Amino acid sequence: ATTSLEESQANLKKAIDEIDYPQRQFYFLRIEDKKTNEHIGEIGYTVTKHTPIGKLVEMGYFIHTSFWGKGFTTEALKEVIRFAFEEDDVFRISCGCNKNNIASEKVMIKCNIIKEADFKFYTWHDGEIKDRVEYRLLKHEWQHNIAL
Repeated sequence: ATTSLEESQANLKKAIDEIDYPQRQFYFLRIEDKKTNEHIGEIGYTVTKHTPIGKLVEMGYFIHTSFWGKGFTTEALKEVIRFAFEEDDVFRISCGCNKNNIASEKVMIKCNIIKEADFKFYTWHDGEIKDRVEYRLLKHEWQHNIAL
């Protein structure tokens, strides 16, 4: 996850630099409040592998704490998932969060992303080792969900 303005700017620069590359790897977008156009977070994905059946990607997001619980992240994630599967030849989306980040996990569940694994003592965050949950969504699973 992005932890500073400088890191956000570096991610954005990478994405802009690659925008016309046929093997583009980085897709980072800003999340903004539609009413005020205020930049309130970031969402995106990194292509980890190009395969004959489509791209494999790691997706992530963050939003400023004052905008938590208002649906912005869920709305943004649904649209980025749609873009990935319909317009960018993505086959598999992977994403996850620290086990104690219940709000982030709820966003993934609302977007019909499927829990795949629990990892004990997996990631170092805020000065301590934490458990992690991993989720996935395959293109055909997403297509099935939108057909319902």
